[in-house]
Amino acid sequence: MEPALRVLAFPLGPVQANGYVLLDGASGVAVLVDAPHDPDPMLEAVRGHRVAAVMLTHAHFDHIGGLQAIKEATGAPVWIHRNEAGWLGDPQLNLSVWLEPVVAPPADHLLEGGERLAFGSMEFEVRFTPGHSPGHVVYVGRGAAEGLVLAGDTLFAGGIGRTDLPGGDLETLLQSIHRELMVLPDATRVLPGHGPETRIGTERVANPFLRLRSAGRGLD
Repeated sequence: MEPALRVLAFPLGPVQANGYVLLDGASGVAVLVDAPHDPDPMLEAVRGHRVAAVMLTHAHFDHIGGLQAIKEATGAPVWIHRNEAGWLGDPQLNLSVWLEPVVAPPADHLLEGGERLAFGSMEFEVRFTPGHSPGHVVYVGRGAAEGLVLAGDTLFAGGIGRTDLPGGDLETLLQSIHRELMVLPDATRVLPGHGPETRIGTERVANPFLRLRSAGRGLD
């Protein structure tokens, strides 16, 4: 019997951004999180499933480079925070202008933060986490996806997202991490936008960028 939820990670594209495929065995529904370049492995993974959503954490080029191909192959609606909706089709804003320009299709749904999205037996709480970029969000799993957070480029294993890009700010990012991520249970699996997965508890005690501070202390 297929497990209730399968989570597959695909490091893809020129900077190995992680694209995630979540497969709900109970309903036959799939959700994609981020859309890196060359997404064929993600599309192969969803064969036999209905792709209900493409949920973007943010609109830097490495996370949207495969969006056109995914949209054409699946027709799935795309979700992104409204602060970065205009970045999808603008190579200057999505930082691809100096590389191979990325012009992605527009989003179907705009987020503010605080929404609850449900697909099959999976649910996701949208949390607004600016700092790496001004429209960054993370998706906290509920229902069949309980115990996961799709963290994009906020929190990495032993690191945090860079803040030297346009729209980035270190203090804002640290506030976002403490307010929205460090309040999650220690056992929560963190699925980042680059590199291996980790857990909230591991980063709480070992991530040097978090300065070993408890959630929100000195940052509110």
